Amino acid sequence: MLFPPLEPYACGMLPLDDLHLMYWEQCGKPDGVPVLYLHGGPGDGCAPACRQLFDPSFYRAVLFDQRGCGRSIPRGEIRSNTTAHLLDDIEQLREHLGIERWLVCGGSWGSTLALAYAEAHPQRVSGLVLRGVFLGRDEEIDWFLSGMGRFFPEAAQRFVTPVPEAVRGDFLQAYYQRLTDPEPRVHLAAARQWAQYESSCATLLPNPDAVVRAAAEFNALPLARLEAHYFSHRLFLPHNQLLKNVERIRHIPGIIVQGRYDVICPPRSAYELAQAWPRGELTMVEGAGHSLWEPGILQAVTSALVRFQARLA
Repeated sequence: MLFPPLEPYACGMLPLDDLHLMYWEQCGKPDGVPVLYLHGGPGDGCAPACRQLFDPSFYRAVLFDQRGCGRSIPRGEIRSNTTAHLLDDIEQLREHLGIERWLVCGGSWGSTLALAYAEAHPQRVSGLVLRGVFLGRDEEIDWFLSGMGRFFPEAAQRFVTPVPEAVRGDFLQAYYQRLTDPEPRVHLAAARQWAQYESSCATLLPNPDAVVRAAAEFNALPLARLEAHYFSHRLFLPHNQLLKNVERIRHIPGIIVQGRYDVICPPRSAYELAQAWPRGELTMVEGAGHSLWEPGILQAVTSALVRFQARLA
């Protein structure tokens, strides 16, 4: 389902402001059809395997680590880090690379960012491939914090236990305070608990190795801190903005890939988006959860990218 491993033919650090430097890379065909990959989180980053989603004989694939994530610096930084900043960063990167229009591919939070970008700059988007749709609404954030525990009660119990009962009334704020505490002993412990909770709920079948990788400091701290930061500010988006503004992308073709048993981003959001978006085609993957790396999800995403080759050739 994946193309063979490959290395970038170009990469760099793009200065965004006085604080942030953003890592970017390009791989595949230098004069190919541009495609932008948006990772999840907020706070995750691009793994080398993400390059393998794109046919290197056709696509000029652009990947980058969002502010505070992955190889961008400073890692885990929440200052000057909002959705509006990220949308500006995408435009700055597009101009830096001299790209007129690109296919945009994103999953989970990456789908949120892809939709926000397409609605803000529809003239720059040739198509959308979205996976595990997250529309950033209050109910979706609240579901992440408490609803997922209905299906994964053991993980939810481990997530809740470190927070004293006295402050559980504002559970998100209690975690946010710990994740932004200057003492590493405090913020690293909270980050590992948060990352393990999310990773435990990401796949239909248990994946202990993924949970261990998620809890590593390099992965856990930016993921947990930035997710708590964005969730605390309701993704820096007005409620239901992405569905309300879908008229702006009605002419853009898209393929939506959704796991039927996605507990992190339940299918209702993908279904509602497809109902509101005339050219958004929904592929519901039976027997799959949230993770891109589940076989059914991975096959559907790579198939969507192959299908776009005929449209964009």
